[in-house]
Amino acid sequence: MLEAIGVSSVDDLFDAIPEALRLDGPLGLEDGLSESECFDELAALAARNAHADSEACFLGAGMYDHYVPALVDAITQRSEFLTPYTPYQPEVSQGGLQAMFEFQTAISELTGLPVANASLYEGPSSAASAAYLAIGATKRTKLVASRGLHPHSRAALRTYAKGFGAEVVEVGLADGVTDAGELAAAAGDDTAAVFIQNPNFLGAIEDVAALAAIAKDAGALTAAAVDPISLSVLRPPGECGVDVAFGEGQPLGNRLDFGGPSFGFFAATEEHIRRMPGRIAGETTDADDRRGFVLALQTREQHIRREKATHNICTSQALNALAGVIYLAWLGKRGFTELGELVAQRTAYAREKLAAIDGVELLHEAPVFREFAVRVETPVEAVLDRCAEDGLAAGYWLGREYDEYQDGLLVALTERRSKADIDRLADSLERAVQGAGDEFLRAGRRNSPEEVAT
Repeated sequence: MLEAIGVSSVDDLFDAIPEALRLDGPLGLEDGLSESECFDELAALAARNAHADSEACFLGAGMYDHYVPALVDAITQRSEFLTPYTPYQPEVSQGGLQAMFEFQTAISELTGLPVANASLYEGPSSAASAAYLAIGATKRTKLVASRGLHPHSRAALRTYAKGFGAEVVEVGLADGVTDAGELAAAAGDDTAAVFIQNPNFLGAIEDVAALAAIAKDAGALTAAAVDPISLSVLRPPGECGVDVAFGEGQPLGNRLDFGGPSFGFFAATEEHIRRMPGRIAGETTDADDRRGFVLALQTREQHIRREKATHNICTSQALNALAGVIYLAWLGKRGFTELGELVAQRTAYAREKLAAIDGVELLHEAPVFREFAVRVETPVEAVLDRCAEDGLAAGYWLGREYDEYQDGLLVALTERRSKADIDRLADSLERAVQGAGDEFLRAGRRNSPEEVAT
């Protein structure tokens, strides 16, 4: 090979690198491990992580510990679904295309919107896709976002807005929900879209129809992030005047997996179908009148003129989305509704149980689904440490995302958290609030309470 490329040695390949920057000896690496030794080493490292099966997990904030039936793995691990890259030749990919079509149909039914795509990467980047659609549709460049929208989605909006040449204005919360008066003042004739979330990041249920009406009065689109499980019991966004609904699909048949991979979903009114990101599978018939499936729309620059493209990447998580539609089919309409009712009931029980603890109070009084926020008198990190000693991931510290909620704890429920788990959490939290403050100061493992508060 050296002779073929015209050099005499491997060292000649590195002539362009200054000699002072080159290694003059072997790397200082230890001897390699055998396969079994390597397995033991990795297993020991993995054992240092806590996970949702090693402790009762009340963490949420966008990713949730739902039960994933064995059926999901049994189907998604079939080679027809697991190994293909992407169906560039629709005529030889009927199974994959049908799965996309079924997924789109399910998302359309859940959101109450007529068109849905074949999935996106995850929830926050789906928010950015909605922004791009709105800017193109309205020819405006201002984006108004509720602070109830997931912090990661708001961050994605700010990042993408720089590339879009757009401005992002955030609207505050009042008693846990979007401040409608502040939203009306912020949404003007330069606003492309209003971004809300239901239930919002604090778990509170928003008056989506009222917020959408404010956006409509300003001539802006309404883009709503939604929890798919909540759509089993809440009015779908399409019936509330929402133009674009998007969200994180992880709760549908996808495990936590330390934060990913998962998938995003995206649905809109029909007038926006050609501005939607990603791919849309369609149903048709062939020359012999047999049912078939095709990629009806592909809005990336590989397929259409670059200036018309909404993305330059695949923007799809087809395997994860397949897990989502298998999960929905497994539940069925009745099972899906029963799941939502169960989550709502356990959320109500847990909220009442924790609010009864001395030193704990509700952060807001708004109705909630799946998640709720409380204030605790003891520094939240101390509380989380104390509960962790009892084998509980007690929740998410809101102070990581909201300066005004340094004493806030966000608690999430799924069907995997039993009444006994909730009672354990209440007992552990009560002990933590009563005694963790002194332990926190003595241990010195983190910052002082005063530092945590600032």
